[in-house]
Amino acid sequence: MVSRYFIELSFDGGPFHGWQRQKAHYTVQQCLEDHMSVFLKQNVAVMGAGRTDAGVHAKNFFAHTDIDMKDLDINDFVYKMNRFLPSSVVLHNLHPVKKDAHARFDAIERSYKYYITTVKDPFLNDYAHIFLAPLDLTKMNEAAKYLIGTHDFSSFARSGTDVNNFICDVRKARWFSDNKLLVFHISADRFLRNMVRAIVGTLIDVGRGQIEVEDVEKIMSYKNRQYAGKSVPGKGLFLCKINYPEHLFL
Repeated sequence: MVSRYFIELSFDGGPFHGWQRQKAHYTVQQCLEDHMSVFLKQNVAVMGAGRTDAGVHAKNFFAHTDIDMKDLDINDFVYKMNRFLPSSVVLHNLHPVKKDAHARFDAIERSYKYYITTVKDPFLNDYAHIFLAPLDLTKMNEAAKYLIGTHDFSSFARSGTDVNNFICDVRKARWFSDNKLLVFHISADRFLRNMVRAIVGTLIDVGRGQIEVEDVEKIMSYKNRQYAGKSVPGKGLFLCKINYPEHLFL
């Protein structure tokens, strides 16, 4: 009996070249498919909620898969898979869902956080962008307000991104300080490739006084990647939450 499940997991993106399976690089998708196929003794394919770039982490990620097994013991499966998987990947749960539920297309909101450390800290090297110059958080939050709403985010998308449109509905975009960390929290219905990292790079330019707060609105209106700031490193970016409609879950 084939049943569909949502896999809820977390992963450290450092050892991987992103989520999506590739011919020349090891990815999270390949890791999960290979280990699950061996464990379940059947070919397992998983579809992720979206792509993540190399080095990007996920505290809360979902993928769906179809498993041909009657009376699967979910708790036992999760426990044993976590002993089998590398330390960089952990399964939290396996959720039975409707047969047509889709981890990518049924997601209604995604949230990311980007971490900047303002001091040199060897324990944050792999999980935060080190930026020692002063940043004006007030101006960065004023500029972030221009992102909120439904807009064309072409200016923050990686060049050559193959999508039907660049429209995203951003519902939250704000900075806050947490001890020696500066954290950017952004939520939207969808994100384009490289979008968050390009936004953060642009807001850093505001915070260090290289561009004005109002320039963010102008950059968005140009719909051209060359006018936005440089993309910040992937290691500071975490996918922290994905929301789905309740009716998908059995």
